[in-house]
Amino acid sequence: MNKDQIKGAVKDAAGKVQQKIGMAVGSKQQQIKGLVKRVEGQSQKTIGDIKEAFKKR
Repeated sequence: MNKDQIKGAVKDAAGKVQQKIGMAVGSKQQQIKGLVKRVEGQSQKTIGDIKEAFKKR
């Protein structure tokens, strides 16, 4: 694993928590911020996955 994979996974998890909190308190803004954070995290993890794939070649 590389740092992009780890940071991406952490950001995705944090976004998921933020989304759930937004749902619990009825805040659409927090839900959207959480979703954006999740997408950023998933993208960063994907970049890390690609880097790992190229390392193994």
